[in-house]
Amino acid sequence: MKTLTTIALSGLLFAAGAGAVSAQDVVISPEQETVIREYVTTQEVQPVAPPPNVTIEVGATLPETVELYPVEVPEAEVEYRYVVVDNRTVLVEPQTREIVHIIQ
Repeated sequence: MKTLTTIALSGLLFAAGAGAVSAQDVVISPEQETVIREYVTTQEVQPVAPPPNVTIEVGATLPETVELYPVEVPEAEVEYRYVVVDNRTVLVEPQTREIVHIIQ
């Protein structure tokens, strides 16, 4: 009985965490990346300098002082926002402001 309880509890814990997606889990296909890159180059968004004390890498969190822009490309099928930092397009999860992908 103890074994069944442990297995059931493990399954519940796994299922509870299954909905959470970390930045390392985000997959942007090459096609999506191309569409997003082309979209960003048509926008008049000024690049920004990296914020102090923030390394621009997947998993880092951008401060509220960094303005994020919507990716308004339906065929990209993403809900992220972006900012251009040092000529790199940085895709950000808008709710957490976590960097999820960087387009070189």
